Amino acid sequence: MDAFSQDFRDQFQNLLAWRRDVRRFRTDPVDEALLMQCLDTFRLAPSVGLSEPWRVVRVQSVTMRTKAIENYQTANAKALDGYTGEKAELYAGLKLSGMQEAPEHIAVFCDDATSKGSGLGATTMPEMRRYSVVGAVNLMWLMARSLGLGMGWVSILDAPKLSADLGVPEDWSLIAYLCIGWPEENSTTPELQTKGWETRQTALNIETR
Repeated sequence: MDAFSQDFRDQFQNLLAWRRDVRRFRTDPVDEALLMQCLDTFRLAPSVGLSEPWRVVRVQSVTMRTKAIENYQTANAKALDGYTGEKAELYAGLKLSGMQEAPEHIAVFCDDATSKGSGLGATTMPEMRRYSVVGAVNLMWLMARSLGLGMGWVSILDAPKLSADLGVPEDWSLIAYLCIGWPEENSTTPELQTKGWETRQTALNIETR
């Protein structure tokens, strides 16, 4: 394939900057075809040994979504207990999940026991399967943003409990709990940065040996 045009490269750079973790969603439903277009990117993702270890669960029932939200609320309260003073006050004011409003919830797991790929590349580094799932999630994230959709990755969870509640096999490890929907607003600046939680590095520190 010929090299992409400069215009494409500029737009791709804009997409990378625009791919922010979204926590503030409108409640409008997401068209099924658009959601499937996002999920189809998993089929394009690289994976160690071509193992394709990702397992995708669409969380739609009121019961399961309620359990997931309660899981987050409990974990978030415990996380808050780990801070004191101004940091605790700042943490308490952060919106760290869009689970209540997002019309779509997707749980992505890694099948650590998959035989697909025959262990190639994962015998010495089995964690490569999980890294493959993370890479696939990132492709989906870029596709979602290119379509105007927002995606948020909820990491403040009791993963074993959530896996048990969803009834997935014991060999599956939770990698990502994703909220998907239409963002209330678009920004290239992380909300944690605008709220003063942390600052982004201005340059990459590269070491040599």
